[in-house]
Amino acid sequence: MIRSDVEYRSRLRCGRMSAYIVYQANVYDPEQYELYKAQAAPALAAAGAKYLVRGGDIEVLEGDAPRGRTVIIEFPSKDAAVAFFHGPEYTAIRALRANAADAHMYVVDGYDG
Repeated sequence: MIRSDVEYRSRLRCGRMSAYIVYQANVYDPEQYELYKAQAAPALAAAGAKYLVRGGDIEVLEGDAPRGRTVIIEFPSKDAAVAFFHGPEYTAIRALRANAADAHMYVVDGYDG
């Protein structure tokens, strides 16, 4: 547990706070999308990331249902998540998804309180 807001901010700046990529996509070419998934999974593992949610069933509790498929991926830090996204390996893998799905993806800091 972090003792203060100052310590929380320090851990965040030092890259010791987990971060999460939240990904939502409408898949319109399932065959091509499977090629993307097959290459993304080992690349994520090599980057120290792990899937927490990978397209499971949802139940809407409030508001509108998210579009399509939802994936949540844990990274050791926000820096690691951003570096993975912009790195040459995932940039090439993302190209496989370009004509298979429309995606929204963002990274959010974890909480250790």
